[in-house]
Amino acid sequence: MPNAPTDTAQDAPPNPWWDKPIHDSRPIKLISVGAGASGLLFAYKLQRSFENFELILYEKNEEIGGTWLENKYPGCACDIAAHAYTWSFEPNPDWSSTYAGSDEIQEKRISRAEWDNNEGQWNVEITDVETGNVTTDWCHFLINANGVLNAWKWPDIPGIEEFNGRILHTAKYDRSLDLTDKTVALLGTGSSAIQTLPAILPKVKKVISFNRSASWVFPTQGFDQRHYTPEEKQAFATDPEKHLAHRRELDSNLNSLFSLFFKDHPAQTAMTSGMRDAMAAKIQGSGLEDKVIPKWGVGCRRITPGVGYLEALVHEKTEVVSCGVKEITATGCISDEGKEYPVDVIICATGFDTSYLPRFPIIGSNGASLTEAWKEEPESYLGFAAAGFPNYFVLIGPNSPVGNGPVLIGVGSSQSLFPYQSNQPNILAKITEAQIDYTLKLINRYQTENIHSISPKREAVRDFMNHKNSYMTRTVWDLPCRSWYKSGSKSNSVTAVWVGSTLHYLETLREPRYEDWDFTYIGNRFAYLGNGYSQVELDRTADWSYYLRNEDDSPLIGRAKERRVYSKSGSITRPEPEGGMMNF
Repeated sequence: MPNAPTDTAQDAPPNPWWDKPIHDSRPIKLISVGAGASGLLFAYKLQRSFENFELILYEKNEEIGGTWLENKYPGCACDIAAHAYTWSFEPNPDWSSTYAGSDEIQEKRISRAEWDNNEGQWNVEITDVETGNVTTDWCHFLINANGVLNAWKWPDIPGIEEFNGRILHTAKYDRSLDLTDKTVALLGTGSSAIQTLPAILPKVKKVISFNRSASWVFPTQGFDQRHYTPEEKQAFATDPEKHLAHRRELDSNLNSLFSLFFKDHPAQTAMTSGMRDAMAAKIQGSGLEDKVIPKWGVGCRRITPGVGYLEALVHEKTEVVSCGVKEITATGCISDEGKEYPVDVIICATGFDTSYLPRFPIIGSNGASLTEAWKEEPESYLGFAAAGFPNYFVLIGPNSPVGNGPVLIGVGSSQSLFPYQSNQPNILAKITEAQIDYTLKLINRYQTENIHSISPKREAVRDFMNHKNSYMTRTVWDLPCRSWYKSGSKSNSVTAVWVGSTLHYLETLREPRYEDWDFTYIGNRFAYLGNGYSQVELDRTADWSYYLRNEDDSPLIGRAKERRVYSKSGSITRPEPEGGMMNF
């Protein structure tokens, strides 16, 4: 190969790309905050597709695993069908049951990050959780993989530190605690409480269940836990196509129910009526019908498979208090109505901080704080980036589709309670893969061009937020239920749900809208063109006429035709749902 041309013009600026071929892969350094499911997936996808990089994962816990490392409370299990709770490319044929237990799924904390515009990098402060020692690091890209349901919190109740007995949070549960013959206060009605109550009931003397809010609970036999037989597990392990067909059946069914999330859709009306009747049948004669069955539509807050929950709620050992706790004393809990309940143990199934505010100071361009910028409402770009914070991406950020998938567990029976059946999708896997793929496309541009920084345009974020707020008024998420979709409020803006279905989100993120992004450059934006040689010419083992072929096998460019190919359009025939898919 001839020598590369040299820059002889006296007034030409330094150009580090001048002696390199086009798309030279410069070294890049990345930091991931968290080594849970999202952080590990990012690490996998980065090493699969990239070269010449350094990735450091900082994790506050002693081991990797995130949510599944931390949550060990009684009855803790995945409330999404386990065969759907895997990455799309890596199935597990050996799940023992429909809802896998936490043991089967499986210390350093980032304390500050500040963007240095001169250097084009993030300067990061790391605190050793055990010693308190502070060190520093840096990176070109900062990936926040903390997750949305990770920052557990004690309830904001006066006197919580005065209690003489044991007080635990489900996200930090002590499995050595013996509840035999104890009187236990259980605070909360979300997924953790619904799983905890039937698990502890056999041992305890009594449970005081403080049900401040009602919850929709799967009540019927068709929704009960199903254990896979050894023959089924063997078939899944030896026949990948059979296992794939089962996974596709689960996901295809679960992707059929998005219509029920619209306030006035026939699917929503039918679902709410059917769920109300089914729950009432389980607790009939208990006097709890008006207290534990929601008055708002199905889906306003997350639904949980409540295997044995309603039965436990009306059990003689359980006393239901239809309000919250206003004060904790040395010996028990005082309800909002002023009655004191003496207890030995308090279990707080009170959830997580879902405000989406960062857990450490993140200082972007012009000295702006992300906490301050998101103080009124977390404003993201499509759920994973923030204006004014270059080279920063947050996985499962505000308005990602964490609650957009269908919510019913399919029973596969003509005698099903509801006309629409499905399994809750592997929301985490699907959306995180899509967000990471989109992020890596941007990082690829950065690594192979002379780009200084990338961040979403403020006007793009503003337009998305305006669309989001208008869209949510049509949905059940906007109804007056207390939900972590609205940061634990009844009336706040919906901050944790996407403006469409899960499949809608996948199509949205399939290709980047580069026009929505601000790119800044090092020197001339075309400097990356380099010395005029291609990367292929440097590879003496490559086919230098790879573009010649006997037929056009290139990817389809038009979205409509491309979609029909990747979705295998025409391969399946389904009946039109009652009321129509788009009948609002």
